[in-house]
Amino acid sequence: MLIKRPPNVSDHPLASEITPREVFESRRSFVKQLALGAVAGGGLLELAAQQSWAQSADAQKLVAKPNHAYVVMDKQTSFKDASSYNNYYEFGTDKSDPSQNAATLRPRPWSVAIEGEVKKPMTLDLDALMKIAPLEERIYRLRCVEGWSMVIPWIGYSFAELIKKVEPTPGAKFVEFVTLADKAQMPGLSDPILHWPYTEGLRMDEARHPLALLTFGMYGEVLPNQNGAPVRIVLPWKYGFKSAKSIVKIRFLKEQPKTAWETYAPQEYGFYSNVNPNVDHPRWSQATERRIGEDGFFTRKRKTLMFNGYNDVAPLYAGMDLKRFF
Repeated sequence: MLIKRPPNVSDHPLASEITPREVFESRRSFVKQLALGAVAGGGLLELAAQQSWAQSADAQKLVAKPNHAYVVMDKQTSFKDASSYNNYYEFGTDKSDPSQNAATLRPRPWSVAIEGEVKKPMTLDLDALMKIAPLEERIYRLRCVEGWSMVIPWIGYSFAELIKKVEPTPGAKFVEFVTLADKAQMPGLSDPILHWPYTEGLRMDEARHPLALLTFGMYGEVLPNQNGAPVRIVLPWKYGFKSAKSIVKIRFLKEQPKTAWETYAPQEYGFYSNVNPNVDHPRWSQATERRIGEDGFFTRKRKTLMFNGYNDVAPLYAGMDLKRFF
């Protein structure tokens, strides 16, 4: 359930309350010990996985003011679960692959090009991009099409702030996100399951919705590589694959773009991909889900909420057949 709270609410959990610092410290020590053992034993693959964990454990702190406008009252997913159970096919198709393989990603230096139907096209380095608007911490649910979900404290600002800066032309009807595709950094690109680079898209009114978060961090720190460093989009009312990671280009377009998963299997992955328990995936039900780190195999599944519980977005789809435009 999504509960609006006034700005003076003081019970919003801080990042330090979500994952205790002693947990971070113990993991940091553990990672360093493992890395030393891997070097001594010559375990290069194991070391790569440990380096990815080290990047998460020793990440740069990211200061952000908690946003009290929307408060998800669910229990937060642990940092360990959120950073080790991921979909990021550029680093492998298994859920553990990204945390094991993403140490090769170089999140700096980084730049994002904004182009297409805008009056002010520009290319911004990461620091300039992060200064477009004050950073906020927002706790969002993230629901994936396979039936699992998490609750994560993200750090970023409304994508609408960047839209205002580049001033879209009247012809701009859609936004396309293009992600990094570098075989030297991303071993999963050798798998032709998708047409690389990974692309995603939104209608302009969706992109302008304040819930659409241009995201630079989580749990009070910069994004771990496996979670889409250094910049991604988070769209909490849509299935997780819509939240493009490691963005390098943002295009404003007149026509609806073809997205990566829509191109791969249009009968299974539509352009909108809103969380909708009434529209099943062809291979599994979407009516229920499991919360990672909280719901065990023998735990009764919880019901999936329409729009993942973010009913503020419902007016965007008034009059649309959501079974056709899935």
